[in-house]
Amino acid sequence: MFMLLGNNFDMKISFIFFLFFCFFSLPVFAEESHVYRDEEDDAGILTFNFENDYFADRDRHFTNGVRFSWLSAEEEIPKWLYSFSELLPFFDESGQKRYSLSVGQNIFTPRDITRSDLIVSDRPYAGWSYLGFGIISDKGTSYDNIQLTVGVVGPSSGSELSQKRVHEWTDSQDPKGWSHQLSDELGVILRYETKWRNIYQFSPFGLAMDFTPHLGGAIGNVYTYAATGLTARIGYDLPSDFGPPRIQPSLPGSDFFVPTKQVGWYLFAGAEGRAIARNIFLDGNTFDDSHSVDRKGFVGDIQAGVAFTYGDLRIAYTHVVRSKEFKQQQARDKFGALSVSVRF
Repeated sequence: MFMLLGNNFDMKISFIFFLFFCFFSLPVFAEESHVYRDEEDDAGILTFNFENDYFADRDRHFTNGVRFSWLSAEEEIPKWLYSFSELLPFFDESGQKRYSLSVGQNIFTPRDITRSDLIVSDRPYAGWSYLGFGIISDKGTSYDNIQLTVGVVGPSSGSELSQKRVHEWTDSQDPKGWSHQLSDELGVILRYETKWRNIYQFSPFGLAMDFTPHLGGAIGNVYTYAATGLTARIGYDLPSDFGPPRIQPSLPGSDFFVPTKQVGWYLFAGAEGRAIARNIFLDGNTFDDSHSVDRKGFVGDIQAGVAFTYGDLRIAYTHVVRSKEFKQQQARDKFGALSVSVRF
């Protein structure tokens, strides 16, 4: 962890912020309050995620991600799918079940997008467009999520057109190196995550804190990794969710939120470490010769942000600092993540 901090001011501030929450979430300062709901939630949830390095005044590496997702109401899943979820050894039978559908696109570029030649020492141009399907189980104090994602890497992802169109509309630099992008490849990722928490209530102030560790991992030809980390939050009406949703791989949140108050908010900070065995956007195509760089085996994220809920609306912003992902990388990456969720 401390190796990630280095001399980077933003990372130091995020880490101090995170330690502050961890310290004040100790039960000696608060009364523990377990989160259970007697009634099923009958609302589905539509979420839009937008992640971009524009928030950090940069244009490189993981430069853009968009994702739309739909999460069903609790227990409104087909009987066959419910029966399947009960066979999963890590899904608690008493948890409330939902299914999710998602569609998204991620774009990756080297540091200097004005060059048209192949930049051997920097990461390849690459795009990833995908569809996702998942099941979640929520007990209030624990959360399990399994996701199957299928998509395409390469020109058929449409990422070149997406970036060039946006840069044209915003009068930004024209990315000139897309002729060197990864080749078309069908991508499959199976991902699982679990997390657990307790809520500590501060009755005099009407605030609560929680401290949520998580474990997870993914296997596939796009990403294969194991991950662990934790998130700390402080705010009002914390039982709403498990943190704001993010485009993976990242610290996990939850697409769902179940507010108990008309207005809610919280501040949060977190950290995650990932041991990575496969990253197609650095390792290159699986079956074809392509440009690649020397991937690092461990990547860490530190993040901090704020989330607001108002009735059936949730808006969150997260600022992320990510450690170097490949050996030739000159500096850590920073980007912002905005999410908007609406309950129906």
